[in-house]
Amino acid sequence: MKKKATSSIFTLWEKAKAKKADLASTPNPPPVEIENNLQIALVQAQDDDEALAQSAIEANDEAPQSDRGSPTPIGEDGADLEALEHDPGKRIAISRYAVNDQDRVRRRYIELGPCQSKNHDFPYRDISGHPRRFCPVWFKQNKWLEYSVERDAAFCFVCYLFKDKRKCPGGDTFVKGGWRNWHLKSRLKKHMGTVSSAHAEAQEKYDRFTTPRTSIRESIASNTTQYKALYKLRLTWTLKCLRFLLRQGLAFRGHDESEDSLNKGNFLELLNWLAGNFEEVDRVVLKNAPQNCKMTCHQVQHDLIKCCAQETTKLVIEELGGQNFAILADESADVYHNEQLAVCLRYVDKKGRAVERFLGVAHVEDTSAMTLKAAVEHMLMKYNLTFAMVRGQGYDGASNMKGNANGLKKLIMDESPYAYYVHCFAHQLQLTLVAVAKESGDCTWFFGQLVILLNVLGNSCKKMRMLRMAQVEELIDALELEEEETGKGLNQEMGLGRPCDTRWGSHYKTVMHVISMYPAIRRVLVKIGKEYTTAEAQSAMTMLTSFRSFEFVFMAHLMQEIFGYTEDLSRALQKKDQDIVNAMELVDLTKFHLQCLREEEGWNNFLQRVTSFCVKYKIKVVDMEGSYYPVGRPKRGFYNGAMNYHRFHVDMFVSVIDRQLRELNDRFDEVNTELLFCMAAFSPLDSFAAYDQAKLVTLATKFYPKDFTTEELGKLPWQLNMYISHVRRDERFKNLKNLCELSVKLVNTQKDEQYYVVYKLLKLVLILPVATASVERVFSTLNYVKNKQRNKMGDEYLNNCLVTFNEREFFSQVKDEDIINLFQQGDRRVIL
Repeated sequence: MKKKATSSIFTLWEKAKAKKADLASTPNPPPVEIENNLQIALVQAQDDDEALAQSAIEANDEAPQSDRGSPTPIGEDGADLEALEHDPGKRIAISRYAVNDQDRVRRRYIELGPCQSKNHDFPYRDISGHPRRFCPVWFKQNKWLEYSVERDAAFCFVCYLFKDKRKCPGGDTFVKGGWRNWHLKSRLKKHMGTVSSAHAEAQEKYDRFTTPRTSIRESIASNTTQYKALYKLRLTWTLKCLRFLLRQGLAFRGHDESEDSLNKGNFLELLNWLAGNFEEVDRVVLKNAPQNCKMTCHQVQHDLIKCCAQETTKLVIEELGGQNFAILADESADVYHNEQLAVCLRYVDKKGRAVERFLGVAHVEDTSAMTLKAAVEHMLMKYNLTFAMVRGQGYDGASNMKGNANGLKKLIMDESPYAYYVHCFAHQLQLTLVAVAKESGDCTWFFGQLVILLNVLGNSCKKMRMLRMAQVEELIDALELEEEETGKGLNQEMGLGRPCDTRWGSHYKTVMHVISMYPAIRRVLVKIGKEYTTAEAQSAMTMLTSFRSFEFVFMAHLMQEIFGYTEDLSRALQKKDQDIVNAMELVDLTKFHLQCLREEEGWNNFLQRVTSFCVKYKIKVVDMEGSYYPVGRPKRGFYNGAMNYHRFHVDMFVSVIDRQLRELNDRFDEVNTELLFCMAAFSPLDSFAAYDQAKLVTLATKFYPKDFTTEELGKLPWQLNMYISHVRRDERFKNLKNLCELSVKLVNTQKDEQYYVVYKLLKLVLILPVATASVERVFSTLNYVKNKQRNKMGDEYLNNCLVTFNEREFFSQVKDEDIINLFQQGDRRVIL
């Protein structure tokens, strides 16, 4: 039996004396009244202390065992609503929050909704000799029911929020420890009880809280129907301005938003423009709106933006439809130097397309694997998604992401063994190019010369203008000689960008521009050498010596040739609908082209192109039978008597290509795994020439056994036989290039329903990620949305802006009415 907490007699006596002193300060207080007030004060103090003690005991009873004794998570500004746990097994009791925060916490949980992970892999437990588990059908039968992945237990959502412990002090399994007796379904009805039960009372409070149309505040409000109509118009025009700015990723607030300001910020300026051009807008906004209900304050803007983001993400989750998905994640610092973790989902939509959708960003204190896992898990649980639904992971090659012992990949695979990891193909390709550039001495020399060239030309705006003018002069000369053609999109101005190890495709772009602008660059170097000061002239003339050498031209064309093949591969890998099987084929195709370039015919064709370039621009062509003399490098680094043919053909040409091929083979080790070999049997190329039934059956039984029932695994061989016969005979399935086209064609012809087991296996193949390009694009928009002028954006505000900006396709589908209805669920002055 619980012991009732009581206050000490000294505490009661001090309160009574304080009350008596206050009363004594009143002129001529009646003696009887003082005595009565003293007794009342003693009784009230005792009641207050008992109530506080009882509420503390109740809070300790309601809280999960792991949370007892832990401090209440309330900061100076109140409870952190974004840090609330969605899993009912991790929550703390509502009574543990401050009184002023409890309604805000309830409203936030109502926005999140009950934790109903319908597609979670619910574990079995032996009960009375039979394997039992939670049945997800109960979610449909009982809207109040929710499930804790952490505890493998069921809870009551409305009782957690609104159950009155004073009227019903008895214990309740659905609020405290959770219900686990899966064999006693009748316990659900028993919990609901009659109309006078504790659950029924909590449900009534929940209904009144979510639809407060019968509250006292609404009953005595003087808002007429016309007032509400004007309020809705005002809110609608505010929302339309916000939607325009969100789609453009623009700022809302201005530095000075006063009436006398000439620039009040994008939001108010846009609203002012609309009011000045449209009479129906001017009638309801700004100066013609009530002073206490203009709907332009920053808090209203933030609430509406939050509703826009929630409705947008809701459409993404509806498109996902509770099926399996893959995670794409990466972390990067924003302009305020906060570490941000971006998460995207890859899945197959209802049309059969492999899509990658942005889920959100989260600020992380550090980049350890445990911190990243907790952030990803919290983000997934907000939308009733769990790690058990994950069937693929795509990260970069950092140890905290792909580590086999303590990396994020390993931590997620511990909970979902079929969440196979793929190192981002585009990232691997960039690492391959960087490794080749650093290992080869000739490549290192060439890129070193490029750095010197960029330093000479990029030191001042005057030199860059000289380069632009030189391009114009060279173009005029070429047009006079009829070497160039004119037309739309031709002869565009080029610049010189610096190659960067972390920016995909930058090396290829720099080399290509140097070759295209070769005569203009040479003209500028000569001019700088004649006109500038001694130091700058010497640097320009030294660079000109290397720039006009056959060796520089040879390495530039070799890098352009190699990067040309890898650039096409890089662009193909960054497509959102790229599948892993086609990516493997593209890697093999790139290796094939590089191998052909290495052969004798490839060497001869390459040498002819270099020689033609040198003859065109009057560069001395070396004699391949003569001795080699290095340009811009000391002779002691090369053995005496080396011939030009051996030096250029073997040491440069063949050696660099061999290094490139070796790096491709070493880094793209996924191509050699059994999993991807089995997936390749789905390829539709050449009338499904790679089809292998045994590999596809192995793919289902060995790599994804939990995703198929015993009956489906038994049907799989028969469906595969019918499927391959059908698609090979059907003209509509000819000339398909990849698995994405095959999936879309199956949906369009409704063969996905006929061969549902085969299509289910195909979707698992499409889910496996190829590259993290979608996450990299998120970081690009992150730097655009959170720039130097908006560097102190809050994490929740930043996430909402990024969701609406990155998923503009879904944001444009969201209706204004849905956003307004969600906005009105809060505590609003006017209730529509």
